[in-house]
Amino acid sequence: MAFEQRSAPSRVPSSVPADTPRSGVVHVNARHTTRYTVIGNHLAQHRELSLVAIGLAVHIQSLPAGARIGIKLLAARFPESEHRIAGALRELERHGYLARTRERLPGGEVVTRTVSYNQPAAPAESAPAQTPAPVREKPVSVDRETPREPLPEPDTPDLDRHRAATGLLVDLRRHEPRLLLTERDVHRLAPAVAVWLERGAAPDAVRRTLTAALPDELRHPAALLAHRLTALLPPPLPPGPVAAVARPDPLQNCEACDRAFRAPVPGHCRGCRPDLREAA
Repeated sequence: MAFEQRSAPSRVPSSVPADTPRSGVVHVNARHTTRYTVIGNHLAQHRELSLVAIGLAVHIQSLPAGARIGIKLLAARFPESEHRIAGALRELERHGYLARTRERLPGGEVVTRTVSYNQPAAPAESAPAQTPAPVREKPVSVDRETPREPLPEPDTPDLDRHRAATGLLVDLRRHEPRLLLTERDVHRLAPAVAVWLERGAAPDAVRRTLTAALPDELRHPAALLAHRLTALLPPPLPPGPVAAVARPDPLQNCEACDRAFRAPVPGHCRGCRPDLREAA
């Protein structure tokens, strides 16, 4: 005689269809009515694109027309590095999902115009005989960021020169508050500043070059500084007997007011030294 199992849990209805396969992925789909993007399987299941490129293409196709998609903006939005994002954009260009062209505006500014294709045009030799459906082009952005250029590297590594370059970059915000750099930007730009010092440029001359005639709308200070450090780099000093260039004292933090000043050893700045105040 069978007994009823009163403690057995009641069966919960499953949202998974009964005729699902025994293994592999099972789809439980809900119909989207708002905020969705149609993506073709030719992209989602592309055999040659990397997963980063496929994901980036999906993100770009979901953006409204006019959205800005510069490499720095994408790197700030996603955990991937600028190097990986740049590589993924090149993949999408090679396979026809993206087109980027450089244009010069009437005022002389060079911008990058980006066009996103939700379905790349078929090659002429494999195109069907009938007239294909028109391919939708989405103008995504006009990227006004300063173009990224390779930064110069010192010929001879010098720790003191590198420290002086780092201090110069950190101190820029005292002279121009809009040049507030992140620690990451300082580390990236310091070798380029060290090249200027290596070539005999005085720290004050470097500072004036970096802070002079800044644009009214400064959105990417690090990109602007990188461009100036590269485009305005002075040539190396000619060989032969030339006047020795005195190396500047390292930057120190005043022990009283924490203000940066140059001195061979730590101590107090001119405003906090009692002997200088009394002499004045």
